[in-house]
Amino acid sequence: MSEVLRNARRIVVKVGSSLVTNEGKGVDAEAIGNWCRQLAVLAREGREVIMVSSGAIAEGMKRLGWAVRPKEVPELQAAAAVGQMGLAQMYESKLSEQGMGSAQVLLTHADLADRERYLNARSTLLTLLSHKVVPVINENDTVVTAEIKFGDNDTLGALVANLVEADALVILTDQKGLYSADPRRDPEARFIHEALAGDPALEQMAGGAGSSIGRGGMITKVLAAKRAAGSGASTVIAWGRESDVLVRLAQGEDIGSLFVATTAKKAARKQWMADHLQLRGAVVVDDGAVAKLRDEGKSLLPIGMVEVEGDFHRGDVIAVRDLQGRHLARGLANYASSEARLIARKPSSEIESILGFIEEPEMIHRDNLVLV
Repeated sequence: MSEVLRNARRIVVKVGSSLVTNEGKGVDAEAIGNWCRQLAVLAREGREVIMVSSGAIAEGMKRLGWAVRPKEVPELQAAAAVGQMGLAQMYESKLSEQGMGSAQVLLTHADLADRERYLNARSTLLTLLSHKVVPVINENDTVVTAEIKFGDNDTLGALVANLVEADALVILTDQKGLYSADPRRDPEARFIHEALAGDPALEQMAGGAGSSIGRGGMITKVLAAKRAAGSGASTVIAWGRESDVLVRLAQGEDIGSLFVATTAKKAARKQWMADHLQLRGAVVVDDGAVAKLRDEGKSLLPIGMVEVEGDFHRGDVIAVRDLQGRHLARGLANYASSEARLIARKPSSEIESILGFIEEPEMIHRDNLVLV
């Protein structure tokens, strides 16, 4: 654990509803202020931090005077709409007190399933981080029905970790971590300090419903750790009210349960692209671009493209071929095929004047490109 968290430069922190709202009593200003103070400490150390926060529905219930979580979707959506106002305001206030900028980002699982929206969300979050702004992310429960019924922010936290290629996911909850069995019922239950993410035995250990305030449970956290590990992020599950929990974790202290990702971050992302069988199209590049990609590890710029093949959209995986037709690389397209044909052989400085907008200066960024 000491190495995993101490070396993490980009960290996603997820906090659950029961912590954020003090078991449904309303947004807990003291608790949020405490986490924001710790986020600021991490940021001053040069780390990039993202907060995934539950609590909108629980805060809305409190503001609307509802003691029991409703089951009707319109009521849940109404509670989310009311509660999100207070939740965002609290994070903005507490981060501002620490000299930190903040931004509210509402996502759905659908945003991260669609490749174009995935890239748009990724670009937005990475831009916010580059400007030293802390994104505060919640699920957009106001407009989504399926996610309110079946979704949970543990999964969203893992998806965000994948989205931004985080080094670590920290799930703060109202439990110390994972036990081999329910310690309230089994006196021989042992605490799991460290395990490999995705170990099937962990899912057998986890189970049981979440609190009456949220919808998650330990099983959703174990599955989130498994999902985050797919992109190379290790996960820690820890008690959210532990003193200076985020700072101490970042210093390498052994707190909570650690689930170690067995695949390196970049290797996981590159392997996904290398294994992607459904290529939507291709671009043919000149010898100069081949040298830049193969020998220097550079991004693919439009000026190096001589031909565009197929019909593809922003975010699709496409092939990169040389003038002899050899498959050189593959990666995520920043522009659709129709746009790529217009900017081919043009310098990046002319993209905006040609298209009327600019997504990225590259056709394929080096982080989204793998040689084959």
